[in-house]
Amino acid sequence: MDVKKLTISILVVFVLYSIINSPERSADLVGVGFQGVADAAEGIGDFMTELVN
Repeated sequence: MDVKKLTISILVVFVLYSIINSPERSADLVGVGFQGVADAAEGIGDFMTELVN
């Protein structure tokens, strides 16, 4: 088995295990991740706006 496939398989199993064991904590982590992406996008938007001005 390819190392990349094995790594992805282990990661998927770990994520599913985490979701099943602690769905509330998993939801919190997803929320934090989306908030981080939103903050990064806002920062990039602010940067581009300043470049144009």
